[in-house]
Amino acid sequence: MKVRYSYLKQQFANSPDLWSRLKKFVSTGDFTLGKELKKFEQRFANLIGTKYAVGVNSGTDAIKLSLKTLGIKKGDEVITAANTFVATVGAITEIGAKPVFIDCDDTFCMNVKFLEKKINRKTKAIVPVHFTGYMTNMPELKRISMKYKIPIIEDACQSILASIKNKNAGTWGEFGAFSLHPLKNINVWSDGGIITTNNYNYYKKLLLLRNHGLIDRDTVKINGYNSRLDTFQAVVGNWLLPKARAIANQRIKNAKFYDQKFSKISQISIPPRPVDYKLVYHLYIVFAEKRDALLRYCLKKGIEAKVHYPKPMYLQESLRSLKHKWGDFPVTDSHTKKIITFPCDQHLSKKEMNYVVKCVRKFYNK
Repeated sequence: MKVRYSYLKQQFANSPDLWSRLKKFVSTGDFTLGKELKKFEQRFANLIGTKYAVGVNSGTDAIKLSLKTLGIKKGDEVITAANTFVATVGAITEIGAKPVFIDCDDTFCMNVKFLEKKINRKTKAIVPVHFTGYMTNMPELKRISMKYKIPIIEDACQSILASIKNKNAGTWGEFGAFSLHPLKNINVWSDGGIITTNNYNYYKKLLLLRNHGLIDRDTVKINGYNSRLDTFQAVVGNWLLPKARAIANQRIKNAKFYDQKFSKISQISIPPRPVDYKLVYHLYIVFAEKRDALLRYCLKKGIEAKVHYPKPMYLQESLRSLKHKWGDFPVTDSHTKKIITFPCDQHLSKKEMNYVVKCVRKFYNK
């Protein structure tokens, strides 16, 4: 049996109503900052629970434009998670700021107890990463940010509708940054991103920054970027967004099934599942003994398992100037050797998930 990782063929396989919408939209010619985009932004804000949402061209730009709105510049420091994807760091370095890393814990998110030690006069923002569909300990992080008056930009690219005590990712900080990349839980047909905020002044500045700084066709107020979310993609987003809760709930259900089955395999360890946290499982990751051998075995058996990520960002050649070394962030380093990701999306069948569990059990029983 083959258990694929990408579910996109299934997600859009039977969607005549979407094609009908797209055909109708194309005839309008309303391609740039159009009505469908405004509708999508309002619906997204309503879904997350913020006053405003601004569509941009990627999750990376969602972080970058948020940083620019705060006035972050060259020489400033931005604290973020050591185990994050390159996009988080790229958004920080693109504007000349320095990423300052904090180790994660076994929830795959920033360990907030290390945060205050990294704060200094150059610290201008904190970017917690709600990695894999978990959430950073936002109540404690928020307390610290208020104590030091340092704004928060939530990298919620993997955690749409994740929450702590029913307060959603993207509503805790000054900004929430989301990705609409094709493999995210809510996706479009290309790159896309969206920023949430409750601050009207930030909202107005974001509108300028994403569209060259233009007030109108002939008036440039600030130097901005070409970072609009295509209205065509907003049509796709408007078609999918009503399914957001059902998608999250099915992924949660699938993860619970895996947890129950894998908990009976002694060589597999389930990460902590904190009380009062809603985890949405953009990635379903567990800790595995003999991880590399298990990964090879799964791939051989047709299971498209993955590792997120085998080499941490701070050890990549692009950040050599920061002079980090193996061991600087021991939990992140240890995760690179023992985490494995299994398909967990909403289109998986019970038969496929049972096959995954069966193969893992068979590997360890050999």
